[in-house]
Amino acid sequence: KFEFNPKDGIDNPALSLAEDMGGECVGEPRFYLLSKDSTETFGFCLHEELGCQGHVIRQVELGGLAQRRGLQDGDRLLQVNGHFVDHMDHRTVVQKIKASRNQVLLAVLDGGSYEAAKALGRDLSQMLPADIRPRLCHITRDKSGFGFSVSGPEGVKGTFQLSVRQDGPAERAGVPPGSWLLELNGASVRSYSQAQLTRKVCGPGVGGWGSGASKVTEHPAFPIQLKQSGNKVTLLVASSAVEEFYRLQGLQITAALADTSWLPFKVRELHMVKGPAGYGFLLKEDDCISGAIGQFLWDVDAGLPADQAGMKEGDRLLAVNGESIEGLDHHQTVLRICARDDQVTLLVIDPAGDEFYQSVGFGAQRSPTLVGEP
Repeated sequence: KFEFNPKDGIDNPALSLAEDMGGECVGEPRFYLLSKDSTETFGFCLHEELGCQGHVIRQVELGGLAQRRGLQDGDRLLQVNGHFVDHMDHRTVVQKIKASRNQVLLAVLDGGSYEAAKALGRDLSQMLPADIRPRLCHITRDKSGFGFSVSGPEGVKGTFQLSVRQDGPAERAGVPPGSWLLELNGASVRSYSQAQLTRKVCGPGVGGWGSGASKVTEHPAFPIQLKQSGNKVTLLVASSAVEEFYRLQGLQITAALADTSWLPFKVRELHMVKGPAGYGFLLKEDDCISGAIGQFLWDVDAGLPADQAGMKEGDRLLAVNGESIEGLDHHQTVLRICARDDQVTLLVIDPAGDEFYQSVGFGAQRSPTLVGEP
């Protein structure tokens, strides 16, 4: 039975994976899902220390989120949201955690085990699962449908497994065969039965979404955006292996942890070297689609560095020189852009991509390019 328990996902202190270390006294990696609100911190610092290998967990705040979950002083950070980070530059790792915003999944190893594994020449990445991330997949239907169908036990809510047609739209969009459906267009499906999902979303008489006759219909029980999806739909799915990883530990899978590399909308990195007339754009503060305040790029001068780098009118600025600008005001953002006299690298997203990420509850700040996904 496929179940979610959000309370366990918050209160369960740790999950671990067994690893055969050839009889040596080396512990097991521990996993922690830290979820906070915008007024909290994760409750720890990440240090790079002389004479000490790895990214070291320090200053675990007494009574703070990290301590309540079980992080300990001296732990070494191995993984952030499914990405192995032990080999990465320290500043990059810190930025990955910051880019996670209010939820992050960490894998750590206690300091003694880390040092022992290093001394033995162990490949620490082999102690971790190959993939623990769900996927966000954006599917455009063709003449035969979306290329997948849904099945699940009658009378059990929120348990939907997908059958994927070979070479169909769903497979091309990255949906793994036999994966579990978690969200549709940013809306959780956990409260729906198989009959409701089939009848109310697919329409009367339609057995699945693989049929060319299937369509998304409006129903009071479903968010209005499901009707607006038309010939396109965005799914949050988890492969059987990923589902098992979270289910066995009582942790809730969320879009914040998802692999977005399959999505069609990408952020863009613009590297510019200042010319005699400057960079050739204006930065303006305005409301984002989400209602928050954002920084937008306008008045791009033809032929100047911004235009040559690919800047478009209305692009929203996400990061400057690899660091997120989330939480910065207009003046602070300008200062960051001008911090280097003659060049700057900006991370931006166009309006269509920005709207898409917001519609599925997955802000563009969590794009793989920003968090350093390979």
